[in-house]
Amino acid sequence: MTTDATGAGITGQVLASLRGTADPRLGELLTGLVRHLHDFARETRLTQEEWNRAIAFLTATGQACTDTRQEFILLSDVLGLSMLVETLNGDRAAGATESTVLGPFHLTESPVRALGDDIDLVGGGERCVVSGRVRSADGTPLPGAVVDVWQADDKGYYDVQQPGVQPAGNGRGLFTADAEGRFWFRTCVPAAYPIPTDGPVGGLLRATGRHPYRPAHIHFIATAESHTPVTTHLFVAGGDYLDSDAVFAVKRSLVRDFAETDDPALAREFGVPNPFRHARFDLVLERAA
Repeated sequence: MTTDATGAGITGQVLASLRGTADPRLGELLTGLVRHLHDFARETRLTQEEWNRAIAFLTATGQACTDTRQEFILLSDVLGLSMLVETLNGDRAAGATESTVLGPFHLTESPVRALGDDIDLVGGGERCVVSGRVRSADGTPLPGAVVDVWQADDKGYYDVQQPGVQPAGNGRGLFTADAEGRFWFRTCVPAAYPIPTDGPVGGLLRATGRHPYRPAHIHFIATAESHTPVTTHLFVAGGDYLDSDAVFAVKRSLVRDFAETDDPALAREFGVPNPFRHARFDLVLERAA
C-alpha cells in the first residue's frame, strides 16, 4: 500500500510511524513535537523559503557552539524555554530556595576553594562578601553541603569570554559549608552584562528589537546529601534590567541588597577593607523524595 503525502494525511502518517517507539516517554515527546510542529506550519502557512532560513539559522547556531560557548542554551534562554522548563520542574517545598536557569557559562569545573577565599582573582570593582547558610526546608543546617559559585566580573565578563585577560577560574569557586551549614566568600559586586550577540542568537535579538542585557547576579548550585539540588541566582537589588532580563530568569525571592556595611570588626573577620558591601543569601533545599 502506498502512502499519500497530502497536507491532511502526512501528520497522521508520521505519528503512526512512531507507534513502535520502545521507550514510552520518548514516544510521547516525539508525538507531541510532531503534532505541534505540524500545527505551527499550518497555522503560520510556513513557506519553503522561511523553512530553509530556519534550518540555516539552526545550523549556524550549532556551528557557533564551542568548548566554552553553548549557543543552543543561549537560544533556549532568550526564547524563555529554559526558564519555562525550569519552572515546570521547579516545584519546591514551602520556603525552599527558588530555582532559575543554569545559563551558558557553567562550562568549566569550578576550582575548590576554602571558606572565605576571594574568587575575584583580578581585584576589580567594589569589594563585597557573600555569606549564608545551607539548610533544609525544615530549618536544619546542612553541614558539608557543596556550593558551586560563578559570576561575571565588575565589567560584565566571565573568565571564558576573556582568555588571556582573566585567569581561568576567575569568578568561580566550589565551597563546602562548615559544621553549621555556613558558607562565605569574597568577591567583587558583579555588573549587569549583555549576553553574547556576535552569533545567531544576537541576530535574532536585533531582528526582534530586543536588548541583550542580564541584570547583575551571581550563580549558585547547592547540593547536600538526601536533598534535591538547586540551581539559582543571587540578583543585586537596585540594578538595571531586573524588570527586563533578556532570559526571563528574575524571581523576586532571589533579589538581595548588597548593603554597604560599616563594621570594622566584621571587616577584619572577613578580611576586607571597611566599609564593604555585604550580601546575605541562604540556600534552602528540600528533602529528596
